[in-house]
Amino acid sequence: MIEEKHVDYYSITETPGLGATKEQAQRLYQRYRFAKSFVKGKEVLEVACGSGMGLAYLAEEAAGVIGGDIDEKNVSLAKKHLKDNKKIDIRLMNAHDIGLPDESVDLVILFEAIYYLRDPKKFIEEVCRVLRKDGSIIMCSVNKDWEDFHPSPYTYRYFSVPELKGLLKSRFTGVNFYGGFPVSKEGVKDRTVSCIKRVALKFNFIPGSLKARSYLKRIFIGELTPLPKDIYSDMAAFDEPCEIMDGQVNKDYKIIYAVANKPRSR
Repeated sequence: MIEEKHVDYYSITETPGLGATKEQAQRLYQRYRFAKSFVKGKEVLEVACGSGMGLAYLAEEAAGVIGGDIDEKNVSLAKKHLKDNKKIDIRLMNAHDIGLPDESVDLVILFEAIYYLRDPKKFIEEVCRVLRKDGSIIMCSVNKDWEDFHPSPYTYRYFSVPELKGLLKSRFTGVNFYGGFPVSKEGVKDRTVSCIKRVALKFNFIPGSLKARSYLKRIFIGELTPLPKDIYSDMAAFDEPCEIMDGQVNKDYKIIYAVANKPRSR
């Protein structure tokens, strides 16, 4: 088992009540609505589930949902909120040592967390182990090649589209990539926000915790909306992620998604 450094992941987790911009809520909704189209009748595992905001939404279609996270505060919050949902099981879980039986789930989800993993290859091996034949993995990550990308604290490595393909293709087949949130600087507001962000990055003004970032967003962007306890249908505008080329660096989308299938022979 890989030893993890002590990190307060709770401080960088999206939690109910956290003030969020319109786009932040849209990103959160997009990732779970996209995943929901894959879960019907399946046993689903979300690794790094955070506060569990998307688990009940997935459980509406899935046969069962396991939510795992390495942070005890996140797990406690998710357990308390979802304790009455019999289709959901919340566990303390290390992504490098998932702790489930071989071939026990149909779909594994990892949202906005690959860059927090010390050994992503070990995680991919674990996913292959717990997935049943023809099982799948869905991942999403901020696009490191987006011009206004900025890294979060506690991260190890971000992946470009070709790099993420290289990580997945060693164990999976049929790897497909999608882009979410096209990069746009057409409007005055977009240019202003981009400029503020670049200055903040240059002088290291962007704080680590999401609560502190929320405070800055309120100052520079305006009124924020508290995040809900659970993701729910039509909570935000939804744009279907667009399929993109997997063999080249992509700078056109802020978010990248990968969907890959486990070969029958493994």
